[in-house]
Amino acid sequence: MLTLNNIEVIYNDVILVLKGMSLAVPDEKIVALLGSNGAGKTTTLKAISGLLKPEDGEVTDGTIEFEGERIDNLEASEIVRRGIFQVMEGRRVFEHLTVEENLRAGAYTRKDRRHIGADIADVYDIFPRLQDRRNQTAGYLSGGEQQMLAIGRALMAQPKLMLLDEPSLGLAPLLVVEIFETIKRINQERSTTILLVEQNARIALDIADYAFIMENGRIVLEGTPDDLRANADVREFYLGLTAVGQRKSYRDVKHYRRRKRWLS
Repeated sequence: MLTLNNIEVIYNDVILVLKGMSLAVPDEKIVALLGSNGAGKTTTLKAISGLLKPEDGEVTDGTIEFEGERIDNLEASEIVRRGIFQVMEGRRVFEHLTVEENLRAGAYTRKDRRHIGADIADVYDIFPRLQDRRNQTAGYLSGGEQQMLAIGRALMAQPKLMLLDEPSLGLAPLLVVEIFETIKRINQERSTTILLVEQNARIALDIADYAFIMENGRIVLEGTPDDLRANADVREFYLGLTAVGQRKSYRDVKHYRRRKRWLS
């Protein structure tokens, strides 16, 4: 469904962030993009969704293709119309609008206005807490409820491909489990393809069909979740496990040095 072919992204005509980035996302699958802060994960999503331009970013080399057609030269609004919707890091709900007004805003680019009410009801079926708060101002929702609203708003655009940026950020562990179970449900019941950016490698690998690991603007490793869990570097650097399978302390993980081959 989606292919990135050796793309480079530069900010402000100076800062090279993506350095020959390539990956593929199959139809109706969940693909995880893992990596530490600053690896280029969010920039990758913005390159796909067309949101680089407002931040003085630009795809300067390579191509991005969606369903066989090039999209890296399109405006963000046109990319949404083609079926790609990005759920931003930090949720970014419209704080002064109600829950239901936020959901209706997600359907802004749609032409089939008659079915919007039914689709809102579907979102409430997925997230019953949103129905209880449908007339409440979104800025007063909890962090978990705002994340539900951000995903529900994305669903209102009827995306073929949903880009999720750090959906676990700032959430309590039980809410993280609930959100990720819902992401899996959306993928299975709606056949929505998902590209998931996430620092919590453990829970991302639990729901992904395939995963890529980024370092310094490029892919350094890829494979199925089982393959990556078995990889000694992934276990140490991303799952915090020692060679015998015991969890490392935060201090040990914090001061690791990646092996030279990761940066080659």
